[in-house]
Amino acid sequence: MLERFRAFWTGVFTPIGNLLLRLGVSPDAVTLVGTLGVSAGALIFFPQGELLIGVLVISAFVFSDIIDGYMARASGRTSAFGAFFDSTMDRIGDGAIFGGLVLFYAGPGDSQVYLALSLYCLVAGSLTSYARARAESLGMQAKGGIAERSDRLVSILLMTGLSGMLDLPILMEVTLWALAVASTITVAQRILMVRKQSVVAPEQTSGP
Repeated sequence: MLERFRAFWTGVFTPIGNLLLRLGVSPDAVTLVGTLGVSAGALIFFPQGELLIGVLVISAFVFSDIIDGYMARASGRTSAFGAFFDSTMDRIGDGAIFGGLVLFYAGPGDSQVYLALSLYCLVAGSLTSYARARAESLGMQAKGGIAERSDRLVSILLMTGLSGMLDLPILMEVTLWALAVASTITVAQRILMVRKQSVVAPEQTSGP
């Protein structure tokens, strides 16, 4: 969802990005602070059962992913390291969110089933990102699928927040099942994408 409305949100946060640039703040610093904020919101509040507060804190920092990208482009400071650093911090933030849910279900949530499911979503989400990165390192593409990072992030945060606000844990539970299935399908889709490209590539290079 963030990807689909990136242009809109970039316009919303452009004044903040410009202000930070005037203050001499680097895009990488925004990336780091955003990741620390997301991680703190998830790992401090979720394990205590404060789901709504945790989601609000995370939401306050999650848009740093848009702000830092705008700042890098506006300042002409885009670089291979910046892209690498941003992607790495994204993985840390995602891990913290689902790790926080693991700790919630190990504590006040008191459910081994949903603890395991949260852990599975964490691993499956990492696999979708790894599949794309590995494919690109081999000169192929593996982008797409039914559950990209932004879709997983928005859905779990929205439903976790509503679960905490309305005291309806079933909202979060259904979302975890849906994400587990969707992430599994996405990994399979990306494997098939690479498989198809790996079969076609030799045929394209075997001409006279």
